[in-house]
Amino acid sequence: MYWYHATTKHSYNSVRTNPNYVDWEDQPRTHKNYPDSYKKTKFDIEDAEDNFLYHIAGMSAKKTYPSGTHYLRINPSAGALYPNELYFQVRGVEGKGDGIYHYEVSTSSLKLLVELHNDEGMEPYFGYDVKMQGYLFLVSAVYYRSSWKYKNRAFRYCLLDAGHLLGCIEAAALLKKKHVKMAYNIERVKLNRMFGFEEREWFLAGAVMAERMVDTEVNAIEFELPYVDASRSFEKNNLIEQAYNETVTMQNCKMQESTPLFTYQTAKLQDTLLHRRSQRGFNKGPISKVQFDFIMDAIHQPILSDCDDDVSIYMVLNRVIHMPLGLYKDGEYVKHGDFGKHAGYLSLEQYSLSTEGAVAFFITAKSENYQALYQKAGIIGHRLYVASLYLGIGCSGIGAYYDDEVNEFVGNDEMVLYALAIGI
Repeated sequence: MYWYHATTKHSYNSVRTNPNYVDWEDQPRTHKNYPDSYKKTKFDIEDAEDNFLYHIAGMSAKKTYPSGTHYLRINPSAGALYPNELYFQVRGVEGKGDGIYHYEVSTSSLKLLVELHNDEGMEPYFGYDVKMQGYLFLVSAVYYRSSWKYKNRAFRYCLLDAGHLLGCIEAAALLKKKHVKMAYNIERVKLNRMFGFEEREWFLAGAVMAERMVDTEVNAIEFELPYVDASRSFEKNNLIEQAYNETVTMQNCKMQESTPLFTYQTAKLQDTLLHRRSQRGFNKGPISKVQFDFIMDAIHQPILSDCDDDVSIYMVLNRVIHMPLGLYKDGEYVKHGDFGKHAGYLSLEQYSLSTEGAVAFFITAKSENYQALYQKAGIIGHRLYVASLYLGIGCSGIGAYYDDEVNEFVGNDEMVLYALAIGI
């Protein structure tokens, strides 16, 4: 998969010789609505289950600009383009009918797509042979919502944003004292066909917040949903479609079965999730070593997963009290120096973030399981958002950077997956 990553690298010259031009009149729609013929249920925030679901991907703010009104969500997204959609199966949950639903963000509602009958369900597509009581989530990407602006590099953003959405599921589950296992070994191709996506939308991953129901065998449900337009406009991108198709199958996966341990207070965490925002710039304020250690502990917790690969987390410390300036890897000191200005340059010259922030992050890795790997980077990024904002520290994801120059700076030849910055 290195060919796609290499093809979509940024460099100092590429961003100047190949600038993106977008047709604002042709911007795709950022939400998907199934027809009124499907049963629709509005969220009741006073209901515990609806409250949990709302904290995954609900609308949290409205901003008005000359170009129009933009609705922000609990889950972050590059350019606020929101290429991902959320579906899930629910079984045996109080107040929810057993079935397969679409999360309709624009109306804070659920659309019932398929009812569950007898001994059928989506469990076999996740690798289970018995019924699972709880939630089986599926995260998809409507890639043109992102490629309209970011062109060939958009598949990266679709995966990162999907990782953030998985991170939102993980964080919201903590409100219920539950843990979530990421599922990448799902039958994407068959599920894409059953949901009627017609190559304009694809499943990227699943997430399991459910428990096995002993001695309750389940059969794979079969259905064919009609195509529903999720973007209004569309332009085919052969490079992105090839990248998806070549990474749809996981290889030589190793399980991660260690449970993460977080120390969040539920009420404060809920407020953090609801009011999450991406910082647009920092004021060169320092953070304490205690805050830094809390954040490091949160982002290095294991991620429950059926396909887990190692990643490297590099940090440029600019302003952490009682800690030396320099480059660190996974918390270990690598080299001394004031690298703040260089970190800003590497982050596509976004100096107000990586230079003026307290810490700049670069996540790198090397693996053939591109979809799982990139989404893991998004999950780590979301953990960084949650832990930082929980402490009153700002955070911003940075999906664009000078790939090869980041490699030269950190001293490896891995794929650069994500950059982020935190600060005051």
